[in-house]
Amino acid sequence: MKNRVSIIMYHYVRDLKQGRFSDIKGLDIDLFNGQVQYLVKNYNVITMDELINSIDHNDPLPPKAALLSFDDGYNDHIDHVFPVLSKHKIQGSFYPSAKIVLNNEVLDVNKIHFILATVEDKKILVNEIFHKLDEYRQAYGLDRNEIYFSTYAVAGRYDSKEVIFIKRMLQVVLVEELRNIICNYLFNKYVTTDEHAFSKELYMDINKIKYLLSEGMHIGSHGHDHYWLGSLSREKQENEIDRSMEFLQMVGCDMKSWTMCYPYGNYNNDTLDILKQKACKLALTTKINVATINEDDRYTLPRLDTNDIPTTENADLNKWFAEA
Repeated sequence: MKNRVSIIMYHYVRDLKQGRFSDIKGLDIDLFNGQVQYLVKNYNVITMDELINSIDHNDPLPPKAALLSFDDGYNDHIDHVFPVLSKHKIQGSFYPSAKIVLNNEVLDVNKIHFILATVEDKKILVNEIFHKLDEYRQAYGLDRNEIYFSTYAVAGRYDSKEVIFIKRMLQVVLVEELRNIICNYLFNKYVTTDEHAFSKELYMDINKIKYLLSEGMHIGSHGHDHYWLGSLSREKQENEIDRSMEFLQMVGCDMKSWTMCYPYGNYNNDTLDILKQKACKLALTTKINVATINEDDRYTLPRLDTNDIPTTENADLNKWFAEA
């Protein structure tokens, strides 16, 4: 019998019915509660140590094993997630990026999320980006706007072509300096000019992360700057991973069992080689599937999105349960 585990991937978990950013793409608190009840009823929720031991020593996992992972280090996770996990006596694995904890900055990826949640008509944002490209075209040697749009405006699993275009341009296509200029301009115009205060409201501080660790939660690396690792040179990747490991040591993690969760799910062969050299135990991707131990590489484990799992305790079992 194959050792399988359904690793569930979460980001924002909040009260989406209230507040300014009700359009943020996340999971409502009530639905999260129902989803955990569904998982407890139908799965065996395991710990990260159990998963590591299964990979290292071929220890059998329980049938219908599941593991819960939470990306980006939001206050959502200690305010709304931890009380539910604690109630059910199950472990979560949390992956904050070091920079946002140490520097009280807002990651570009989060700036983009809140810009998108604030501006209903995404064509407005596309035109804003076009205007900025026009402004900086000569200085940065940019292509024509229509070339960028035809290349990167391709609808995704959950996003329209306009949203995909905005994300790609501001996350990876343009050089980092120009991405920051445009992203900061849009964030200041549509969201807030007080990034420091917004960061403290959005992310956990180091004491909250230490508290989760002390309560039996797993804390892993999500990079330092939340870069697309596969877009960096090997030297820059190693520096990014080293700085994230220093942060884990600062938090108090056991570095004999440290794990990685790739920002954006992005990596390349250099990334895998660096993690192996630094004795990383395993790494999580954003590839959608149930993980099969000893078939899937330990550094490219797939996960399921929260949207792939029912959100009520008595929901019908779906295809992912059949494959678990």
